[in-house]
Amino acid sequence: MFEKLKDLLNPKNQKKNSSNLVILLIAGAVVLLLSNYYLAGKNASDQGLKSNNSIKEDHVTNFIEEDYANTIERKLEEILQKIKGVGEVHVMITFEDTSEKVPVFNTTQMIERTDEKDAQGGTREITREDLSKQIVIGNNGESLMIMKETKPKVRGVIVVADGAENMEVKEKLYSAVKTVLGISGNKVEVYSSK
Repeated sequence: MFEKLKDLLNPKNQKKNSSNLVILLIAGAVVLLLSNYYLAGKNASDQGLKSNNSIKEDHVTNFIEEDYANTIERKLEEILQKIKGVGEVHVMITFEDTSEKVPVFNTTQMIERTDEKDAQGGTREITREDLSKQIVIGNNGESLMIMKETKPKVRGVIVVADGAENMEVKEKLYSAVKTVLGISGNKVEVYSSK
């Protein structure tokens, strides 16, 4: 080993060693640049993929919620138009928040009790609890199994109807909306159309 060090430090071999050192440094720099470029590209594509999935999930959630609102509005319009004295009806419903899905959990709980006695005759009880929860995933491995889904609460309803200028018809519309949606009267407004 000392022989190699002496050989490296020998002035005759210094020119050869310095050229080898320069080549080694250049090769190291190239490896570092390539690894940074590769890792930066991979991180950007991963971020783009995550961002894309997030956008798709948000879009699907918004579409489902809009579809839910449109379905209720359409059904309400259809039923209200069947009331005597009511013509064409338009309904708008707003919600307080979004729907909530509660996933299924696989819960495992272990309780281990140990009684120990010491040399002086004293006893102590040791209890160890271990609780683990795992979210259950569906058959396809991509979606969660849902235990229940709560629909969003209605914030308010506006009904615009032909015939609502008649107080009796207006009261019928008002009562029908309160009953169907199960909401209080201060969340419903009924107007006659022009």
